[in-house]
Amino acid sequence: MKPAKEMDETVAEFIRRTILKIPMNEMMTILKAWDFLSENQLQTINFRQRKECLVQDLVGLCEEKSASVNDAALLDIIYTQVHRHQKVWDVFQMSKEPDEDVDLFDMEQFKRSFKKILQRALKNVTISFRDAEENAIWIRIAWGTQCTKPNQYKPTYVVHYPQTPYAFTSSRLKSIMPLLGQALTVASKHHQIVKMDLRSRHLDSLKAIVFKQYDQTFENHNSTTPLQERCLGLDVNMDSRIIHENEVEKERVQRITQESFGDYPQPQLEFAQYKLETKFKSDLNGGILAERKEPLRCLIKFSSPHLLEALKSLAPAGIADAPLSPLLTCIPNKGMNYFKIRDK
Repeated sequence: MKPAKEMDETVAEFIRRTILKIPMNEMMTILKAWDFLSENQLQTINFRQRKECLVQDLVGLCEEKSASVNDAALLDIIYTQVHRHQKVWDVFQMSKEPDEDVDLFDMEQFKRSFKKILQRALKNVTISFRDAEENAIWIRIAWGTQCTKPNQYKPTYVVHYPQTPYAFTSSRLKSIMPLLGQALTVASKHHQIVKMDLRSRHLDSLKAIVFKQYDQTFENHNSTTPLQERCLGLDVNMDSRIIHENEVEKERVQRITQESFGDYPQPQLEFAQYKLETKFKSDLNGGILAERKEPLRCLIKFSSPHLLEALKSLAPAGIADAPLSPLLTCIPNKGMNYFKIRDK
């Protein structure tokens, strides 16, 4: 019985840490979504007391119901779904052979296959699933080794949309990616998987980019305002005697900006990174650089809380000429915010 008691203490600590992370104004919503504690049990708790005492009472109820590690993992998934922006997400794209048929997706078969592949490779691993909106499946994996139990505090999260070749992952452990890729590929009946040059904290924006939905998902402009007034930024109540200087140039800049970025809010990315590799070229003979065989390397990174909207505003604000470089405007279209630029 001693190992079981020790396991209970581990689960209790896992639940305690997870509940401590939940903001008080979200506590009831997340606990109800978890659906482990009943409505009657939750009504016995004083949610106005100090958080440490509240957490202690909630953990006590969970101990009474003998919560398992999978119950605790499900609570962590729900918290992460709400606070997904706290993670950095990478995008993976899977593909089939050219002559392969498209199979109907069976969710239960996918879960069994995914779990089987990881458990065959690793003795100690905790795998939890939660179905979410738009038929998405959230997967949480806590990794152990042959000798150590799974570390519940450094899990990997995977979000997969069935009937699409895309998976979004957040993981601190790079060493597990080959195994994770194999499990995703086999379970979803694809042939291979590659990591895309696309990363962000905003999971919904990544999804909109790879699914080409950003012109619909993020659209939120006032369609009752005439297009010309929106493009020129005019106020309909403005005094008609005011003379607008450079109106033709403003029209040109707004038209080019709209052609480049569209007439809708942009997906939210925090950065774009460009690696340049070029060999030194000179008409002059000699010199240290002329003898250099290795290319010159340069790294440029653009950062902003909302990079694409910031880029979109540069030309209208007069900070940059229109049109902007295609390397800046092609980010959503190409589905990339990591670029490598080499000599042709």
